[in-house]
Amino acid sequence: MLFNKILKITCVTLLLLVMHACNKKQKENGLKANAEFPIGTAIKIETLNADFELQDLQKSNFNSITSASDMKMNRIIESEGVYKWSRIDGILNYAQNNNQRLFGHNLIWHSSTPKWVEEKALKDTLWLAGFMKDYITTYVGRYKGKVAGWDVVNEAFESAGGAMRETIWYSVMGKDYIAKAFTYAHEADPNAVLFYNDFNIERDTLKLNATLKLIEDLREKNIPIHGLGFQMHIRMDIPDEVIANALKKAADTGLKIHLSEVDIIFNTHNDTQYGGEQIYTELTDDMKKAQAEKYKNLVKMYRSIVPKAQQYGITFWDFTDRDSWIDGFFSITDWPTIYDDNLQPKPAYFGVLEGLKEEL
Repeated sequence: MLFNKILKITCVTLLLLVMHACNKKQKENGLKANAEFPIGTAIKIETLNADFELQDLQKSNFNSITSASDMKMNRIIESEGVYKWSRIDGILNYAQNNNQRLFGHNLIWHSSTPKWVEEKALKDTLWLAGFMKDYITTYVGRYKGKVAGWDVVNEAFESAGGAMRETIWYSVMGKDYIAKAFTYAHEADPNAVLFYNDFNIERDTLKLNATLKLIEDLREKNIPIHGLGFQMHIRMDIPDEVIANALKKAADTGLKIHLSEVDIIFNTHNDTQYGGEQIYTELTDDMKKAQAEKYKNLVKMYRSIVPKAQQYGITFWDFTDRDSWIDGFFSITDWPTIYDDNLQPKPAYFGVLEGLKEEL
């Protein structure tokens, strides 16, 4: 009886030691441990706080965090003059406790502008400029020195081509709303890294050129813009050569380059909600291998094309298929991230890891 009890205790002890060693090895071999720049993830803080397994993966692999939705205007100021900071404070607390960079997404974006703001701006066109200044000054000022960088303006151009998007901000304030947003953000926190962020610029030459012209115009006016965010919601069929060319042109600006919302899908869509086209209905081993190669190539392109001083980092827009925004938004079934629905690493994860570790 005593021998069996000692044997049982010994087995449990050995199991705990093995688990500790495995956890230690995972942390040592995680993505962030093999990168020369920050590796981030966008995630919902409520999802993260409710799932300890997800937290372990997040802490092991990432040293930068972006809120997927809670730092956007519609979550912060639901009615005039009433700010809600509790969720942002929770995200900040998580970042600080786990020694992670907090990136602010975003300040001005048409899709997160509250309806009450649009309605008031249409009635009183002079009001919107004052509101923008107060909002950015209050928000950025509150987190001065705590939020490392911001997507100041998000998606100012149409989905395709180089035309400005007809948002309430553009319609009422004109193109100058972008310069004003950057100016107010810099005044509120002179040390924050300020980005313009958009999608499709890795493959749409007209949109990329319009974005680069915007940046050029802002810099000629001494407007404080420090970085360009490539969302990188890309498809498997986008040629690597096209992506490489876009990164090279962006890097030539001398700005910091952030791959800010990375995921890679197999199916396609028309960039609108519920606009997905279900081409693939199941994920095969060959598809997994191809996705892993695509992720690996993207990481290697970033490392080799963007000078180290300009590498702000790579951020994944959620890192599990279970939590990805793709399926719900586009109404398709896809497998865009580096972990599967069961929080197990996919070949894509190891593709990223190889892309970080391989000599260039």
